[in-house]
Amino acid sequence: MSRILQHKFAEKLSILNDRGKGVLVRIYNIKKTCSDPKTKLPYLTEKNMESAIKCITRKFPTIDIRANSSQLSIIQKEKSEVLKNVTNFYQSFVDVMELRDNIYELLNTMDACQMYLDINVNYDLTKGYLDLVTTYTSLVILLARVEDRKVLLGLYNCAYEMSNGTSDSSYSRLAQMFLEYDHPLKKLTEEFEPHWKLLTDALLSLQTLFPRRNLSADHWRSAQLLSLISTANTMLIPAASNTMPCEYLSLEVMEKWIIIGFLLCHSSLNSEQACQALWKEAMQCSLCIELFRDEVLIHHKMTEELFSSMKGYSKRISDVKECREHATSNSGSVHREKRNFLRSAVRELSTILSEEPGLLGPKALFVFMALSFSRDEISWLVRHAENITKTKTPEDYVDSNIAELLFVMEELRRLLHTYKKVIQRYFLLYLSRFDAVILNETIQNLSVCPEEESVIMSSFVNSLTSLNIKQVDTEEQFNFHGLRLDWFRLQAYTSIAKTPLILRENLNLASLMNTIVFHTRMLDDLDGLLQETGVLTPFCFSPSLFEKMFSQSAEDPTQLQYLIAFPMVCSHFSSCIHDMCPEEYPVLESRSIKLCASFLDEIAKHASVCIIEALFEQRNLSEKLLAQVHCSDHQQAVNKKRKKPAGKKAEPNREKPGVESQRKDRLIVTNMDKHHLTLTEYCKTINHVRQLIVFDHIILPVEYLTNHLEVRLTKAIVRLTGYNQATQEIVKPSEVLSSVKAFITFLHSVGHYVNIDVTRICKDVLLQQSQAVDANGEITLTTAYTNWYLESLLRQTSTGLIIHSPAIKSFVTMPIENIQMFSAEEYSDVSEMQALAELIGPYGMKHLSEHLMWHITSQVNELKKLVVENMDILVQVRANLQKPDVMANLAKRLTSSDNVLKRMMIIGVILTFRSMAQEALHDVLSGHIPFLMGSMKILSDIASLATNRKDMLAIYELTSAAGAPCQVDPALVTALSNQKNENPSEEEYRLTCLLMVYVAVSLPSLAYDPMSIYNQEHQGHRNNIHCLAKAINEIAAALFNIHQHDIQAHLKEFLLCASMSLLQIGQETDKTLVKNRESVYLILHMLIEESPFLEMDMLEPCFPYVLLRNAFREVYRPVVMTTG
Repeated sequence: MSRILQHKFAEKLSILNDRGKGVLVRIYNIKKTCSDPKTKLPYLTEKNMESAIKCITRKFPTIDIRANSSQLSIIQKEKSEVLKNVTNFYQSFVDVMELRDNIYELLNTMDACQMYLDINVNYDLTKGYLDLVTTYTSLVILLARVEDRKVLLGLYNCAYEMSNGTSDSSYSRLAQMFLEYDHPLKKLTEEFEPHWKLLTDALLSLQTLFPRRNLSADHWRSAQLLSLISTANTMLIPAASNTMPCEYLSLEVMEKWIIIGFLLCHSSLNSEQACQALWKEAMQCSLCIELFRDEVLIHHKMTEELFSSMKGYSKRISDVKECREHATSNSGSVHREKRNFLRSAVRELSTILSEEPGLLGPKALFVFMALSFSRDEISWLVRHAENITKTKTPEDYVDSNIAELLFVMEELRRLLHTYKKVIQRYFLLYLSRFDAVILNETIQNLSVCPEEESVIMSSFVNSLTSLNIKQVDTEEQFNFHGLRLDWFRLQAYTSIAKTPLILRENLNLASLMNTIVFHTRMLDDLDGLLQETGVLTPFCFSPSLFEKMFSQSAEDPTQLQYLIAFPMVCSHFSSCIHDMCPEEYPVLESRSIKLCASFLDEIAKHASVCIIEALFEQRNLSEKLLAQVHCSDHQQAVNKKRKKPAGKKAEPNREKPGVESQRKDRLIVTNMDKHHLTLTEYCKTINHVRQLIVFDHIILPVEYLTNHLEVRLTKAIVRLTGYNQATQEIVKPSEVLSSVKAFITFLHSVGHYVNIDVTRICKDVLLQQSQAVDANGEITLTTAYTNWYLESLLRQTSTGLIIHSPAIKSFVTMPIENIQMFSAEEYSDVSEMQALAELIGPYGMKHLSEHLMWHITSQVNELKKLVVENMDILVQVRANLQKPDVMANLAKRLTSSDNVLKRMMIIGVILTFRSMAQEALHDVLSGHIPFLMGSMKILSDIASLATNRKDMLAIYELTSAAGAPCQVDPALVTALSNQKNENPSEEEYRLTCLLMVYVAVSLPSLAYDPMSIYNQEHQGHRNNIHCLAKAINEIAAALFNIHQHDIQAHLKEFLLCASMSLLQIGQETDKTLVKNRESVYLILHMLIEESPFLEMDMLEPCFPYVLLRNAFREVYRPVVMTTG
């Protein structure tokens, strides 16, 4: 045995298989790099390199640098750069050559030792041998597919020789290998002639296993494969087999072994009937097999081409054609039926194990069988859907229900991870209390057992008996890699001819040890088993097909709940990475994350659309409960009771609330039912996993839904306004608020089914509505209502169509014949303003105020221009305030008095609207944050004019933001302060004083305006001049605060000037011209009522109160109605 130990078959097979995969990855990466114009080396495409590339291709492999110096001069100039960029490719080719040498050395040694291979006995040894053969064959074929291999090799050698004066030591052998492998299969068959016997024996060991595994769905169904409930009385009996690892061995891998193996030892097909039968069955399974990743082998075509070049293979060529016809006509439907069976069988298995996770112990083998079978079928579908495009039955290569199969596979994987401790406890006890005992008995019963083999097997027993259940409880890390490697070595020792202990003569030992290996892997290598059986890496290299399958599944309502399986599969792609090709890591990482993100994005998009549609349906239901709807319905009921005839424009009968819930037939499905059903499916799929880990990136599916929902909800809320900038139509704030509340209520109900933070979504969305634009730059409720109130409502006040009514604290549309307008009171009464404040909040109100202030500052600028035009007269008027006659004569010389009053009236209307909005905001916030509002009120009361101006404005700005009234409007002060004034501050102060004089002496002209009549019902003037009081107080307070002068003193001066001017109209003899005199007198009373700086006692010395009393009596005199 010591002599055999030196060969190290187990170690060499393990290392060479791993290295073979690594080199295969590197060659694959080279092929993809050179075939993609984006990643291809610039030397292969640049025009200045064209002559050098042609020369290398033509002269390969003997390239004389001196004889071709003119053509290769460009390489001479850039030799260092060429070496730097091509070295990695060259070293990969060297690795292929070295791997080839090591593989043939090992194969020759195994042949010389007359080794016995049987997958059912020495599983690890046989599998390692067949894997090595197919890996090497795949590598050689893939290398032959790299079109630029000779150019890369020649390019490197030229640059190397130019730098070092001689060729690289490996170049000649590499070049020869490339020439030999121009026709890879032909060369491989020649190289494998010495190994035909051993390879044929290994393949023939599959003659019972492969047909048993390659059964149709009908056979599976009749055998009730994977069913735990078919024989309920054996449910707790451990699932076992004499060939345990063979039960979950990939059928796809076996098919690849057989097809490639018999290509290399094709003479066996003519000499042995068993080989021919096994080969035919494998050839009928599919139309192409996986070479590596997305590279496939069209094996019928390749086999036919190979056999055509040989004599005596005409029958085999006929067999190939027959197998191709059979595969073309039958394989698609066979695999379709298999997928259908696996969907139901694996779902049943997953459901039972979810309910009874304790069964994961005895029935663990079933889980890995289910994963392996499902993975094989999915891989077959991916391979054929991607590569077999011309077919008479395209439906066989399309599966819209693939999502369900992916989902149940992921469920099984999740169960294994979730209940890992349960599985470990079961198999630890199984190994220590059963396997160890049986193994000890088997060793004792061996007829021949040399000392070295006995020591190894005794160590197996000792390792198993030393296991303790506390190791699971303390979460100790198990490690049985040494035991499994020792068994691998023992397989190699006992499978060589003329050894004392022959494994094939002790099948019980082989079967038991293979079972023990499986049990140990359940303790320490669960992830490795999942890697072998349940990793769906083919999707990583067929991203377009993967996306197409997702789209097909998303269109099927029955598959919506399984869509999360697609992003979950993306977490498998990290297993494709190999240490020998680190440059591939960022490419696969980017692709995996991009795919996962796109799937989650699509799921979230469809789910958010469904939620928004359901929100609007809920809004429609809530609209039936609005007051105006009930008023209309109530009026119809009253008219019907009184038997009054319906009007010509009678409204149609509406459905009463709750009618939608009355069902005469269960088959009747409403829109809300459809939305609820679809939404339930989406909620289930999004809520299935809390997070996904893809290449060390943690991805949260719920965040995708949250982001989509925020964007769509933002747009949906703006849609509720129905704002049309062209026609200036908009929905009332109260109706929008009612709809928003219905939205939020429904969203909270959705939050019970999917783990989204509804409160956060609502806060983020509604906060965006308080800004000028949302996160996407679209208009918001704030912008829509700001534009509408400025452009539609306030603009109409200057025309007299709308007036402000202090009586109802609202704007009112005055009825005018032949003019149809919206009802201003329906948009500006207390409830509507409060609804607006609820919708846009303090930030939105601030934005509204800023726009209002912009209009006010533009009016103030115009007023200042008028003051400058009449400055000389105004200076004289101010100097003669105590001389009424002089002041009256000077006032008559003023121009644009009506313009001044008009602009002040506009300012008054705007400020009145702002005060209404501020009052509504204050009421709303008092209900939401009463304690904080109380604190702000105390702070506001403390502040006075004696307070430092800067501190006072800061306090006012705080309280004003909450809607509280202030003595000086901070927004107005800020807006007026920010004006670009060309005049010095003293001149600006002078203009302010003269402006107040200008307004005061212009007031009498209002008495001549027939629209200045006082309306008893609305307690305001027909032309809104009652808003002048608000304008005068606010403008004066703001401007004099800016100039830091006494506000009260200047308002007293204004009161004196206005009183003197208004008293002049009392001397007018023609009463018809001043019939609205009493209405104008009331402005003085309103001025004092509005002002925090003036009191009624200050008016008495200037304007007799008796005149005000008479004015009130006059305007409130009852109107006598006469009828003809």
